[in-house]
Amino acid sequence: MLARLSQTIPRSIGHHARTAQSVRNYLGDAGPMQKSPNEAVTKREEALWQKAQPRYDDIMERHIRLPTVDDIIGGEGTKEERELEVRKKRLVYRSKQRGWLEVDLLLGTWAAQNVPQLSLDELNEFEKFVNLETIDIYNVLTLRTDIPQEMEGSVVEKIQEWAKNSPLGKANREKYSEMKKMNNLI
Repeated sequence: MLARLSQTIPRSIGHHARTAQSVRNYLGDAGPMQKSPNEAVTKREEALWQKAQPRYDDIMERHIRLPTVDDIIGGEGTKEERELEVRKKRLVYRSKQRGWLEVDLLLGTWAAQNVPQLSLDELNEFEKFVNLETIDIYNVLTLRTDIPQEMEGSVVEKIQEWAKNSPLGKANREKYSEMKKMNNLI
């Protein structure tokens, strides 16, 4: 019954059934091209793909590859200095983009002001702190929990002290807006 129904449907809708079969949909990784009823169209499409594939592969490789310090145009200093600069900028960005406004403001503001001057050891300690869960960072910054034992005596204590004395920790709407603008957080 179903086979018979499918045989009668194309005849009942006439010309549209034939054109619907030849419509091509390109869906990314949809697999190999299917043969079209019109062999000339299929051959032309395959020839175009063969011509376009090297450029496609090159674009895809550049799209997926992470940039390196060698890609930085006009970079000054040695490769290690440029890598350190990129690392500092990434840490400042990660500090500003935690997902919680309170943590973004406190940690992001501190990072923008202090990360460029950190030594390599302090930078490593700060990166460990930034790798914590956002709730844990929030609890440390707001003095709800103690600093983790492995981070005691480190840059985290400086951050906690700064947050305790920061105008961001106090309810002053004007100062809050000023700090957001000054540290490019809006």
